[in-house]
Amino acid sequence: MIAHSTHNTPGSFSAGAACQPGTPSKGHPTSRRQILGVEVNALEPIEAFHLITDMVEANESGRAAFMPVHSLITAVREPAFARAIDDFTLVLPDGQPVRWLLNLRYKTGLIKRVYGPAMMWRLCEWAAAERVPIYLFGGRPEVLPKLEQALRDAFDTIEIAGSESPPFGPLSDQQVDEAAARITASGARMVFIGLGCPKQELIADRLKNKLAGVQLCVGAAFDFHAGAVSMAPRWMQRRGLEWLYRLVKEPRRLWRRYLVTNTLFLLLCCKEVVLPRRRPTTAS
Repeated sequence: MIAHSTHNTPGSFSAGAACQPGTPSKGHPTSRRQILGVEVNALEPIEAFHLITDMVEANESGRAAFMPVHSLITAVREPAFARAIDDFTLVLPDGQPVRWLLNLRYKTGLIKRVYGPAMMWRLCEWAAAERVPIYLFGGRPEVLPKLEQALRDAFDTIEIAGSESPPFGPLSDQQVDEAAARITASGARMVFIGLGCPKQELIADRLKNKLAGVQLCVGAAFDFHAGAVSMAPRWMQRRGLEWLYRLVKEPRRLWRRYLVTNTLFLLLCCKEVVLPRRRPTTAS
């Protein structure tokens, strides 16, 4: 079942102003580094924030993915997902282990990760101040109204041009086209997509030539900001232990995911970082 709403708020773009897709962004920034075969932007949060807002202000079309370990391993294991991610404007180090690996492999010196939920909140604050209309695509039908209310309570000038909870499971081409038409008609210039990996990134890839504005695949941010799911304590976030916090909260649903992804991540890190540094011994 699709639940969607479009809000005509003061100051939002008219439907005609966003009928045509914006100018495509100018390719990948030079900060791309390859880890486990996936190109990731070695950026601090403030750098990512400015790149995203610059795209919005320039009326460019772009896509940003926030890459924790689970998404990184999904790209390693699923070629279709890897191809989609490779064409994103920004692929950002969301997980602490991803940031650590960039620092270890390339000496990037990143101090902070680019955390999707935190970036969404900061971008919504900016959008409210600049009167930039946003669209919310994703989340469960019972969560989406709570998210909208939380954003309106925090930012009284925010312009939520529309919101919808798409049906569970794969979307047909017709459903994607219809969603693109609704988003375009809303006048939104930033589209937050909260469908979970890999669905959200694959949907963003299918929407890339159909939408104006910037799409941001923010994962569990909808649940966090709506208060439907609690965030890990900051001390656990700093130590890369969010997976443990979520596992304790939802052991039946998540134990297999973290057993597989964390184990595979550690093995691949050893292969990429440790093994290349070992020098073969010379015969005496």
